[in-house]
Order: sequence, then structure tokens, then C-alpha cells
Amino acid sequence: MHPRPAVNPRLLALLGVVAVAVLVPLAGASAGPVLSDSARHDPAHPDPVRHDDAKRPAGAPPSTAPSPSPPTAPSGASSRPQDKPGAPVAPARPAHDAAPPRETTARCGPELSSPHGVEAQTCVLSQADDTWARTYYRNATGEALKAVLSVMGPKGRTVQMHCVVGADDEPAACETPRERTAGTAARYTAVAEFARAGSAALLLRSGSN
Repeated sequence: MHPRPAVNPRLLALLGVVAVAVLVPLAGASAGPVLSDSARHDPAHPDPVRHDDAKRPAGAPPSTAPSPSPPTAPSGASSRPQDKPGAPVAPARPAHDAAPPRETTARCGPELSSPHGVEAQTCVLSQADDTWARTYYRNATGEALKAVLSVMGPKGRTVQMHCVVGADDEPAACETPRERTAGTAARYTAVAEFARAGSAALLLRSGSN
């Protein structure tokens, strides 16, 4: 039996270096590129992270909720655009700022009645620059009557109104047209005369003074 020749230690060391040089590139290729710690945490290039994924607990699946849709107008709401800012708006006026109504003054004579059933009261009315006459009456005679209402002013100015007095036994009124006041209203007087139709006999005469 032939003795085994002695192995040279230098040859074994050389073979080991060659084996390591061959295996290291193969291991790097199979593992893929590996980032260094500095590149992995570079603040200039942060990893893209979704906000919903950042708030999601560990191990939970990614959120698949749809994005919120824009709000829609409620049913029946008007689609008319709103008024533009700065548009002039009329200020609301308080009720007490409204113009007060014109006051009407009256100078009336006494309430009179006749035995035949006619009642009347005659007045001189004035408002602002106008003056006129009015008579309030009630006809309880049971038949229609005629009446003449006259208002007399300064310088013999006279205005007359023929009134139809019905037989309905209800309170009513008759007045003359308004005239521009000449002087003062205190210088005006009014008279109402009631008579049967077709008769000149007076049933009642009512004056403002």
C-alpha cells in the first residue's frame, strides 16, 4: 500500500481564498440591493406615506373607503345664485318711522231728529288745505227722501250736493266734494235739508253751528 502524499498547507489556503471570492458575489446577487442606514432614513427623501395608512393600526388592511362626494343641495332648495356681496340693500324702516296719517278736524252741530223719523248731524271737515261738508243721517220714515247738503265759505262761495236717502232705516252719510280752503276752515258752515220726494216741505234742517 502506497503512502498518501502530504498536502501542502499553502495550496489549501489558496483554494479557500478562491472559494470565498466566488461565493460572495453569488450571495449578493441572490439577496438583491441593500440600502444603507443613511439612505434608508434620508430626511431629504422621505418615504411616501398615505395619511389614512399612517393612522391605520398595525396589521389592518389598507383603507378602501371612497372619497367623500361634494355636498348636494336639499330637496326643494332653490338653485338661484346667492346675492353678490356688496349689493345695495334697502334698510328696513321701523313702523314708528312711517309718515303719520293726516289728521281731520270736524266742527259739528247738534244731533237733530224730526217727528217724522229723520235724524241727522252735519259737520264741516278740514284736512291739510281742503275743506268740505258731511252729514250723518238715518231715515226711519219708511220712504225714500231727498236731501241737499250745502257748504258755504268766505265771499259767498257755496258748494251743494244732492243726496239720495234710502228707506232702509240704516245710518248713512253724504258729503260734498273737497275744496281748497280759502282763509281758515272756521269761516265755513254747512247745512243739510231733508224733504220727501216731489215735496217742498222740509222734514228736517241740520246745520254745523
